Amino acid sequence: MSRRSGILEFAVLGLLRESPMHGYELRKRLNTSLGVFRAFSYGTLYPCLKSLVANGWLAEETGGAPEDARAASLAGRRAKIVYRLTAEGKEHFEELLAHTGPDTWEDEHFAARFAFFGQTSRDVRMRVLEGRRSRLEERLEKLRASLARSRSRLDDYTLELQRHSMESVEREVRWLNELIESERAGRDRRIGPDK
Repeated sequence: MSRRSGILEFAVLGLLRESPMHGYELRKRLNTSLGVFRAFSYGTLYPCLKSLVANGWLAEETGGAPEDARAASLAGRRAKIVYRLTAEGKEHFEELLAHTGPDTWEDEHFAARFAFFGQTSRDVRMRVLEGRRSRLEERLEKLRASLARSRSRLDDYTLELQRHSMESVEREVRWLNELIESERAGRDRRIGPDK
């Protein structure tokens, strides 16, 4: 399984833990709520859903009232399939939530994991946040070393791009430090414009 499909499976299971949904609703939620899935299609989502059903982690149900299904068949349309998390799927998602390995610190994995921090235990959140910070500090050191080695050979625009990259990583490290401090203090933190 590819990294991206693993992230998609994680996110689908997490969203369906909240409530059953059909494919269109899932795609909309993935795109608007999680953001990390902006560039994926139904051609990616539906094979993922079929795989999750085959593994026994999701169940398919025909959505809507019986008259809706009858009206859809008369109009030549298929009834919507609603996906629901099974008990095995919930258990599998709980296992995924508890995972704190290095892949959870990478860019795409971290964003998806962070989207479900409200469902994640504090000790797991801490390990993921600290791992992410460590990974970014390593990246920052490499960027600084690269800039120091190549500064004289780069034009102004390339230098500016490298500075921008460093500032972005530094900003995320500061943000992670704040989150980690908040977790250590045992505070639940409201994130967003209306903190």
